[in-house]
Amino acid sequence: MAAEVEEAVTVGGADEVKPYKIHVSSKYLDLTRQKLEVTRLPRELSEPKSKDWWEPKSRVEPLIDFWLEQYSWRTQEDLLNTELPQFRTGFSIPSSEATVRIHFLHAHSSHSNAIPLLLVPPFPFSDLSFGHLIKQFTDPEDAANNQPFHLVIPSLPGLGFSDALPNNTPAISSTAEILNSLMSRLSYPYYLVTNSGSGAASPAEIDFKLANHLATYYPDSCLGAHLISPPLARPGLHEAPIEWAKWSIASLFHAPILGYRSEDFLALERNGFIRPPKKSQTATQFGLNQLSVREPNTLAYALCDSPTGLLVFALKGLRLLSPKKDITPTEVINFAQLAWLPGPEAAMRFWAYCARHPEKIEKRTSIKPKVGITVFLGDEVGTEAEVEGEVGGLVNGEARDCYACPSWAKARYNTVYTHRAPGRPGLLAWERPEIIAAGIRGVAAAVLRSDTRLRPIIKPTTVPLAQAAAHSDAAGDRPAPTPTKPAPPLLALPTIEERGHAHRGVGDEAAVGGSGNLTEKIPSPIPITPNLAHLSLPQSKRPQSRRTMSDDTAVALPDNEKA
Repeated sequence: MAAEVEEAVTVGGADEVKPYKIHVSSKYLDLTRQKLEVTRLPRELSEPKSKDWWEPKSRVEPLIDFWLEQYSWRTQEDLLNTELPQFRTGFSIPSSEATVRIHFLHAHSSHSNAIPLLLVPPFPFSDLSFGHLIKQFTDPEDAANNQPFHLVIPSLPGLGFSDALPNNTPAISSTAEILNSLMSRLSYPYYLVTNSGSGAASPAEIDFKLANHLATYYPDSCLGAHLISPPLARPGLHEAPIEWAKWSIASLFHAPILGYRSEDFLALERNGFIRPPKKSQTATQFGLNQLSVREPNTLAYALCDSPTGLLVFALKGLRLLSPKKDITPTEVINFAQLAWLPGPEAAMRFWAYCARHPEKIEKRTSIKPKVGITVFLGDEVGTEAEVEGEVGGLVNGEARDCYACPSWAKARYNTVYTHRAPGRPGLLAWERPEIIAAGIRGVAAAVLRSDTRLRPIIKPTTVPLAQAAAHSDAAGDRPAPTPTKPAPPLLALPTIEERGHAHRGVGDEAAVGGSGNLTEKIPSPIPITPNLAHLSLPQSKRPQSRRTMSDDTAVALPDNEKA
């Protein structure tokens, strides 16, 4: 379903930052229900179970029933609109006349020492899945010891309610340019960036490539990056002879010397290498890369017409990333619904372009980017059997992550922080978000020590000494000097022009809009901290199946239809 986007013209044009509200047409929701009711599932033999492929029917059928009988998109829509600070703004693409509008969350911290942070969601998740992180980053319990941030979480082009990039547009470099421009537009000339999931397990390594591109090509604005499980290669003799020598000596003796630790060698034996030197930049054997879509349209045609197909695709991805996590039915349907509403085709094309056209990173300066590295040591021996029993024997191999020693990063980066975490990354932003926070806070501390540009400017609270002396009795008849006006805060709040209603049609049957009628420019609000625990709805037995075969599933939608 091709997305048709219309937005009311407002003063200031498409580059204004505008509040956004989601609204999906009732007719599109009715169409979704009809398609679920006529779902035809494949037949599966009960015994014996296959040893070669996943048999998901026992999991999928109850989820379809839950989606039909208990799940309420209107409830989720209201929660997203009331609890998340949503905005959208447009960017021009140099290779095209099109304007790409990016949807994002912007939560401004109330703490005076907060610094800007760009959090890149793990592909293919949208920004709307990360509202639970806002408080942890913007308002930590001990802000004096835990660095607070002004948090920006974008939806990448083609995901959620962000427009897709035009065809044949370099995906990584164009998206990095958009994200850097977004931070500048929000009055953040200097900022940090962090991944929120495994870079090696990301489809076509998109998560890693975006953070790496920002740190490498925009060193004057992106002052540091936190890379999670980056797909690093062992140092090569010609590229980094000193680091190659250190690795050669340490690995020869399996000794915790020269920046290496005993945990590194244990993790390498347990998990293996990510890649040898000089290998292709695109890994295909880890995480969601196993669902590779190098030719996206064939699969896109199937998933665009089948919410059940998209549900199974999402469920498989979640199981690959975190086979041991107990994912609630509401969480699974939320992920599927946020891909189903705008349509999955743009995300799949973004993925396919990155897989088929890897963009080479060339050194622009001799200064290495400042980065923090978080890696995962893997599960202890013996836990694989537990996973195998839970997910049917396939996840043990499919969800496998390989290991990269943090010291390998020194060949390309100025490594200012390292962390070797136990276990596997999994769904890190939901299972262990404190690891993301600790990593970027480690980078922030190192950058703040050496780079004054990132430090927020705090207005003085006492009278300047010159003014006090001018008003003293000893000053005689000398006129008081003109008080020095303090410099404006570096981290000023962004402003938003007056705007009208916006309407976005999802496919031919849905209207999704952003609204925020304002009488004057306003700053991005400080949101109420979302608590998404109550999103799970109670599940009851469905009295009888409502899925019947029907050929009449098309629903016509007037241009401005709204629920």
